[in-house]
Amino acid sequence: MRSPGLALAASAVLGIEGAALVVFALIEVFGLSAGDASSLPTAIALIVLTLIGAAALVAFAIGTRAGRSWARSGGVVFQVLAVAIALASLGVQPVVWAFVVGVGVPGLLGFVLLIASARAEGAVQD
Repeated sequence: MRSPGLALAASAVLGIEGAALVVFALIEVFGLSAGDASSLPTAIALIVLTLIGAAALVAFAIGTRAGRSWARSGGVVFQVLAVAIALASLGVQPVVWAFVVGVGVPGLLGFVLLIASARAEGAVQD
């Protein structure tokens, strides 16, 4: 069964977030090769964990598009974490508004779309 348009939109948000994490990991790799890291093992661990998160987001995007509930659940967890990180960053002075908006808005949008998608698919199955 194909998922509705809400699932497609939620999947797109998750996929874009996954791509953004890949870009962030590449920036970290270039920074590492430039010698900007104070601790090599820590920098490598950060890059690996970022790539694992990106792979998870891409998997959730594919699963959400296919209408899988496990993918929506994992996606919701990532979105809640994104919003929590954005809100927590408001406590850092000076506030980096580009980060708050860049992480918080897609996280909130993805959360709303995932919940709406789950509700729409639940209504179809009832």
